Amino acid sequence: MKHKILVAIDESENAKRAVEFVAKTSLPEHEITLFSVIPDTAAICEMNSPELTPHFLAHQVEFCSMEDKKRELVEQAAQKAKAILQKAGFDEKNIKIKMVNRKKGIARDIINEAHTGYDTVVMGKKGLSGIKEFFLGSVSQKVLHGAEDLSVLLVN
Repeated sequence: MKHKILVAIDESENAKRAVEFVAKTSLPEHEITLFSVIPDTAAICEMNSPELTPHFLAHQVEFCSMEDKKRELVEQAAQKAKAILQKAGFDEKNIKIKMVNRKKGIARDIINEAHTGYDTVVMGKKGLSGIKEFFLGSVSQKVLHGAEDLSVLLVN
């Protein structure tokens, strides 16, 4: 039986470990989507009002190039992930790369994508500090708790 697996990735080592786990434990005929949510800075970058602090205005170009740099890093990571899967025997036609701009929040965007027909979500577990995770929660924990009717696998 062919499964559809959504692998949430970014440029982190945790995401790479999740891809390696899928490569080792999944059947090559499974359909794999390498899915990334890119932070959307476009709205902030287009702002041009006197209320903006002089510091922000002085560094607006650098700030606004962050989205492009993040997309570039994630694209590189996705190509490396695809290569890992292909080396493990997955056919290129069964590997899809999908990147979207953040809409509702990274975790909610992953959950929304997963509800479009995937059997399993696989992602790396982020190692946040205890206090930060307590107050903000990690993306992986938000997906795990928010995806009530989906199988979610967190990889250490």
